[in-house]
Amino acid sequence: MNKTLAVFFAVLLGAAYLAGCSRPEDAPAASAVMKPAVAVEVTKLAATTVEEAVAVTGSLAPKFEAEVKTQIPGLVREVYVTEWVQVKKGQPLARIDLAETEAATRRAQAAIASAKSVLAEAKAASIRADRERTRTEELKAAGLATRQQAEDAASEAAATTARMEATQGQLQAAEEELRQVQSRLAKGLVLSPLDGIVAARNVNVGDLTSDAATAKPIFVIVDNRILDLTVTVPSPATGRIAVGQTVVFSTEALPGQTFIRGRVTHINPRLEAADRSLKVMVEVENSAGLLKGGMFVSGRIITGQKQGVLRTPRAALVGWNMETGQAGLFVVEGKKARLRQVTTGSVQDDLVEIVSGVAAGEHYVLRGGFTLKDGDDVQVAAAKAGGGK
Repeated sequence: MNKTLAVFFAVLLGAAYLAGCSRPEDAPAASAVMKPAVAVEVTKLAATTVEEAVAVTGSLAPKFEAEVKTQIPGLVREVYVTEWVQVKKGQPLARIDLAETEAATRRAQAAIASAKSVLAEAKAASIRADRERTRTEELKAAGLATRQQAEDAASEAAATTARMEATQGQLQAAEEELRQVQSRLAKGLVLSPLDGIVAARNVNVGDLTSDAATAKPIFVIVDNRILDLTVTVPSPATGRIAVGQTVVFSTEALPGQTFIRGRVTHINPRLEAADRSLKVMVEVENSAGLLKGGMFVSGRIITGQKQGVLRTPRAALVGWNMETGQAGLFVVEGKKARLRQVTTGSVQDDLVEIVSGVAAGEHYVLRGGFTLKDGDDVQVAAAKAGGGK
C-alpha cells in the first residue's frame, strides 16, 4: 500500500514539473492583473498673447457733487423739488421768506422813482436858468440889463446845476440800495448749482434755516454722469501704473456685466504708510447711469501685453501651491501619462500661466486625470486644440 502511494505522488510531481517547463518564459503570471488604460481628454498647449494687468479693488464716487446751503437765514416758504428727481443748473429748489427784504425793495424802488421825479424837475430848472443867464448877458451887452441882473442870472444857473447833480447822486444811491436789497432777495431763492439728481432733501416748508457757515446742507445734488473710482494698487505693482491706462472692472451689484470705461487720471504721489500700497484715481464715464456712487468694484488695470504665454485651466493642475507657484501637470507621451513639475505665473479668471516645465505643442490632460499616476496608460477620449486660450 505504501509503495502504491509513493508511485502516485511521483507521477503528480512529474506532471507538475512538465507543466512548469512547458510555460513560455514571457507569459504573465496567472495572478497578475493588467490596469486598463484611463480615458482622458487632452488638448494642445498653444502660445497666446495676453494682457498684463494689476488686480485692484475700490469704490465709486460722483465726480461732481454739491451740498446746497442757504446763503441767508430765514423761514422756508416753499420747497419745489423732492428727493431723487432730476434737476437742471439754475433750477429753483426752495425759497426763503424774506418779507423785510421785500419791503426794503419796495422802499428802494419808491426812492428811485422819487429821485427820478426830482431830477427831472432839476433838469428843467437848470435849462430855464441857463436860458435866463444867456438872455440877461445879451441884454447887458445891449445896455438893457444891469451888471447885477447878469450876475444874479449866472448864480441862479449855477445853483440849479448843483441841485441837478445832487439829485443825480441821490438817484444813484437809491439805485445802489435797490441792487443790494435785490441781491439779498435773490439769495432767498435757492438754486441748483449743477445738473444732477437730488440725492438728499433735508428741509421742509416752515423750517428755519441758519447761517451758511454753520448750517447743514438742505439739499445734496449728485451728477452721476462721470464717476471717480479710487482703487488700491499693491506695493509690488506700483511701478507698472501710469496715467492713461485702461481699467476693466465689475461690481456685484450688476452681475454679469464688465465695464471697460475707466482711465487712470491721477496717481497719489506718496504710498500709504501702513502697507506701502498706492492710491490711484480712475475716471469712469457713466452716461447710461447704471453705476452709482458708493458701489464697491473689483477689476484690473491693463499695463501692457505679453506674447508667447502658455496657459492651462487651473483644474488641469495637480497639487498646485499658489504661494510657491509649483504644480504638477500630466503630459501625454505616446500612450502614457507623464507627470511634469511646472512653475506657474499670473492667474486670470480660470487660466493659469505656465512659466516652465512644458513646451508649446505638447498635449496635456485636460479632464479625466483624477486617478492618473505617472506612467499610466491613457486612452484619448477627445482632443481639442487651444485649451490654453
